[in-house]
Formats: sequence, structure tokens, C-alpha cells
Amino acid sequence: MSENFNSLSNFIWSVADLLRGPYRPPQYERVMLPLTVLRRFDCVLEHSKAKVLAKHKALVAKNETLPAERQLKDFDPTLNGLAKDPDGRPLGFHNHSELSFSMLKADPDNTAAHLQTYINGFSQNIQDIFRKFEFDQEIEKMAESNRLYLVISKFAEIDLHPSEVSNIQMGLIFEDLIRRFNESANETAGDHFTPREVIRLMVNLLMEPDGELLSGGSPIVSICDPACGTGGMLAEAQNWIRNHNDSAIVKVFGQDYNPRSYAVAASDLLIKGHKDSRIEFGNTLTEPPFEDVDGFDYLLANPPFGVDWKAEGKEIKNWPDFCGYTGKLPRVNDGALLFLLYMLSKRQAFAPSQKAQMDNRGSRMAVVFNGSPLFTGGAGSGESDIRRWIIENDWLEAIVALPEQMFYNTGIGTFIWIVTNRKAKARQGKIQLIDSRDRWKPMKRSLGDKRRLLDDDILSQLTNEHGSFDQAVSDTNKVFDNEDFGFRRVTIERPLRLRYQFTESGKVTYLNTFPEHLEAIEAIEAELGHEPHFNWNSVWKQVQATFKDSVEGFAVGGAGTAQKKGFRECFAQTDPEAEPVIAKTGKYAKLIPTQRVPGGLPKSLKATKSFEATLFGYFEGEKGKHIVYESDSKLRDQENIPLKTNIIDFFLKEVRPYMTDAWINGEEKQCDEQDTLIGKVGYEINFNRPFFKYEKPRSLKIINKELEVVEDRILELLKKVTK
Repeated sequence: MSENFNSLSNFIWSVADLLRGPYRPPQYERVMLPLTVLRRFDCVLEHSKAKVLAKHKALVAKNETLPAERQLKDFDPTLNGLAKDPDGRPLGFHNHSELSFSMLKADPDNTAAHLQTYINGFSQNIQDIFRKFEFDQEIEKMAESNRLYLVISKFAEIDLHPSEVSNIQMGLIFEDLIRRFNESANETAGDHFTPREVIRLMVNLLMEPDGELLSGGSPIVSICDPACGTGGMLAEAQNWIRNHNDSAIVKVFGQDYNPRSYAVAASDLLIKGHKDSRIEFGNTLTEPPFEDVDGFDYLLANPPFGVDWKAEGKEIKNWPDFCGYTGKLPRVNDGALLFLLYMLSKRQAFAPSQKAQMDNRGSRMAVVFNGSPLFTGGAGSGESDIRRWIIENDWLEAIVALPEQMFYNTGIGTFIWIVTNRKAKARQGKIQLIDSRDRWKPMKRSLGDKRRLLDDDILSQLTNEHGSFDQAVSDTNKVFDNEDFGFRRVTIERPLRLRYQFTESGKVTYLNTFPEHLEAIEAIEAELGHEPHFNWNSVWKQVQATFKDSVEGFAVGGAGTAQKKGFRECFAQTDPEAEPVIAKTGKYAKLIPTQRVPGGLPKSLKATKSFEATLFGYFEGEKGKHIVYESDSKLRDQENIPLKTNIIDFFLKEVRPYMTDAWINGEEKQCDEQDTLIGKVGYEINFNRPFFKYEKPRSLKIINKELEVVEDRILELLKKVTK
């Protein structure tokens, strides 16, 4: 089988050399893949072709009044049922043309016209695929360059009959050709092709935990890739299952919006003889596929990195409680997480009591992301909300960091996420991080931006590390609690401190806007002089009194607010030496209850009500009242406090000792919308932090010696120049 597979694949690959000249190597696949499909169909249909032709003639004679396009659609079901493989199984497609590859070879003067007629003789589903291939343009191009007959003649020599090449072998040949052509494309391969070793790793991480379940009996397994490209992930997943269990029934589903990629993936499906599988054409973000399917056993995808979904925004924002997620959506310039939301929408229900059965056994998912979905977006953002939803539902099982320069069209680092709604008991409440950034082999020849690969030994290491979980914790394999990646974003405020000083420039600016206040401004100038005042509160009382006594006081309502704001802007400046600006006074009974603090006050803290009040910006004033200072927006800070850390304890240890006048902003708008506790909850996964290795800096003596060597060398070079 291996020898036949390799020889056929090599022969087809060699035929591509005939295209040199009119086509560049990255364009060979435009011809070779469609023709491989055609030749396979030609051989497969040979067994039942006579019956199909006879029935087609009878149907045409009976319905001569029907237009040709109606005939095609109306006759398809009947003729598809007659087209069978040598084992008598319906193929689901047919060709009612009397032509074949041997006949195309026999008439070199009319090859182009006959080939187009032959393609037009296929059933509607096959014609749809070839329209996506845009193969009519390639026929014309090859004919004009005198390459068409040469290529067709070579393909006519290849025997791809099912008795010689099984569906499994044919699938392997087609997969190999797809891989070769995509890798030879270099600059465009990354658009629709994921490196094979990355796919193998994803499939291993997905299916190895279910090895026992998938290896026995005849399980029915469904696999979906909503961004399937040319179908490489679906093919590799099928190969894994086939290698473990020949009796398994595998159904694959995929969708892609690139016409050629869709055509290749759909052809691969037909070549392998799948009956209950589907490849759809369309945009997953605007046309979520497979609405008639409740869920899949396995889902895997490599969605576009940083895909902009502004154009699809209207449809996406109308997703009604998509997959149960009701939070915010990610930024419009990076929709990668939207694909994961779709994948989660197709998860199967999980019934723990039936975990040994294939029904209701939940779903496992693997998806490739760049670093952005790990940490982009602060607490309350769409990205953070999605991470929170996934982690708090305990669906994130593991993340594997891949080396840089692994993909064809980008050199950035990438990550494989493993997501499932049926974690093993030992993994519940845990997330595993595996670092493979420094484990790779250099490639002998670069393919675009791809310069590194994962060999079999590295793949085995990573698969074993994932499988062993916390039994093999090491420098590259660590396990954390879900809460370790969560934090509360708490707003820390500091008071506004204003210094008042009357200046001529401030006077001119203010009166240019409010000339009616000339009398009051001159009175204030006389009372307060031109010296600086460091207590804005007392100054403002005098200013208000002066305006009240003047003929033209501050206006009422919005106009008055603008006048007061203008006065401050013209005559006040922030000064750390000034007294805090008082916004209001209040009673402790009206203050924010400390019960809203997650975990409450630390047990070790012996706090009084008065002390608790200062934590939230209510400082002691006169007659039992508390002073609330106006906050300085320029001094406002955000602290990301780990969920496992008490907010008050963190504030007292990390903030108050260094900023004695600071307080926690406990207003509703600064709090989490879901549980109204202090601070907004966010989740991020910083991969560098847990795997950081401290390296002691070199001593100054060593650095100085190295500098001396460099200086001596420079001097020697200068001497040579000046001689």
C-alpha cells in the first residue's frame, strides 16, 4: 500500500512540471488537484457508467421540453442512485457525458471543448465544486499555452480505479498532494494550510485521552472544523481514528469561505467515499454552519489570526445568546475568539453517568491562536469576558505554547487551546500549561516564514506531558487552579490638590469668555491678592461669597457649571503640597457596606467603622461627619488584584503604605456588573510569568573588562585608519 501510494503521488507530482512557464510553482495546484479529482471520478464511475448513460437518455426523451438546467437538477437524484462503486454502494454523484479520459486523449484537436463538456456532464454537487475551482479559466489558459493535451494524456495513464487504489489510499494520495502544493506555495500556504506536525499535536491532545473509548467496538464519531481550509485537520483526525480502530464510523463536517480551499476539501471528502459528511461553503461568522446538527464529539480549528469582523458586525451582534454566552464580544479588529464561541455552541451535552458511552459524552476542542486571545483586553472587555466565561465554567483544560516560526505566513508565537465540557475528575478546577517554545528542530529549507518544526520525539514528549498532567510537573509543564488566572480590577483614587493663584493671564482668559463677571473678578483680586493659596476649599468659599454679593453672580444650572469650571481652569493648578479638595461630606451610615468586599475584611484586621470608611474615601471630619475628597483623574490608578487575594489586605500592604491619602473606588460603575462586588473581574493568561527563569546579572567587573576589550579594539582600528 505504501509503495503504491508513494509512486502514484510522485507521478502526479512530476506531471506538474509540464505546467512550467505559463504557471509558477505556487499555481500548479490550480490544475493538478482538480485533474486528480476528475481522474479519480472517471475511474470510480466507470463501473456503472453504461447504466447512467442509458437512464439519462430515457429521462431526456421523456422530458424533452425541460430546459437543460432543469434536466440536470431533476435528473440528479435518480442518476446519483444508479452511479455505484464496484461494491454496489451509491456514490452520491454521477456523470452523464459519454466522454472519458481515454476519449479526451484520443482527440487532441478538441481537448478543451471535450473536457468542458465532460465536466458539465457531472451532477450538480460536482459542478458546484469545479465552479469554486474556477477550472474553466485553467482549461482556457492551458489550451492557449499548448499544455492541456500533454497534461490530460499523462493523467489518462494513471489508473485510479477503486480495485487498484482504495478510498483510504486515494485519500492519502490527495492529502499528500495538498500538503506538497501548499508547502511549495510558501507565501500563501498559511492562508489555508496548517503545518502537519501542528495538526498532529492538536489531534493527539484531543483524542489520546479518549484512546480506550475510541479503540473498541464501532463508535460513531463526529468531527467539525469551522475554518477547515483544504481539510487537513479533518483528514489527520480521521487518520488517527483509523489507525486506532478500523471499525469506527467517522463523520466529518467543515466550512471555509475561500472558494479554492472549499473545493479541495469537498473533493477530498468525495474521493474518500464519505456519505454522511459535509463540507459547506461560506463565512462561519455570518453563516454559522450545521444548524441542523446538535453537537460534535470533536472540534478543531486554526481560525485566521487577527481577523477583522467589522463588515460582519451586524450579523454577529444578532447572535441570540450564542452558545449560552451573553457577555461582550471581542474587538472588531480581532475576531479569533468568535470562532471559539461558535465551536462552543456546537458542544454536546455531557452526562457523567454515561461517560463510557458515545452519546451525551460531551465535546473536546482544539484551536490555534496567537498570543492576543490570552491576555488582550482588561477586566470587563469582550476578550476578558469570554475567557472568564470559559474558565469559570471549567472548560479550559490546557494550553500549549508553540515555538515561533512554525507557520508559513507568520513568525509569531502561537498557542493551542484544549477546551472541553467533560474534564477528567483529576483535572476539574485545574488548567495545565505546557511550554514548548524552546523545543523545536531547524528545517533544512525554509518555507515562507516557517523555519522550525516539531519532530516525532517532541510530539511524543508534549503528548505525554499532557497525558501525565500533574504527575510530571516540571520547568515546561505546570498546573494551576482556575482562579489563578482571575483578578479584580480595582480603581485606586487619590485626592485632587489645587493651588489657587490670581494671574493677569488667567484674568484675561476668564473675562474673554465671561465678560459679565468683571466686577466679581476685580473684587476677588482685591481680596485674595496675587499670592498662592494652598487651600482651595477656603478660597472657593470666599469666591462664592464674592460672586453672590456681585451684581452678576454665577448662573443657575448648566451655564453656572461652565462658569465655575472656567474659573478653576484659569486660576487653579494641581500641587502636591496643596490641601485636598473637598467634594462633599456625609454620614457613615450612608457609606458603602464592607460586605461588598469579596471575602470581607481580613480577620487579622481590627478595624473600626471609622477606619473602614477611610478605605473607601470617607475620611473623618467635624461633628461626626465624613469628608469625601474630589479625586484627581491624573493620579487614578488600576490595580489587578488576584482573586485569591483579599482586596483590603492587598490595599493595606501594597498601596496605603506608599500613598497614605489613597482610597478604593467603590462606586457601582467601578464594580463588577455580574455580582456587584468591589472591582471588575477579569481573566488573563500570562504565559511568561509562570515559566520565567531568573538569571543573575553579570558583575560590573566582568562588564567593565568586556568594555575595555572593545575600547582597545576600537583604538587599534583608529590607529590603522590614521596611519
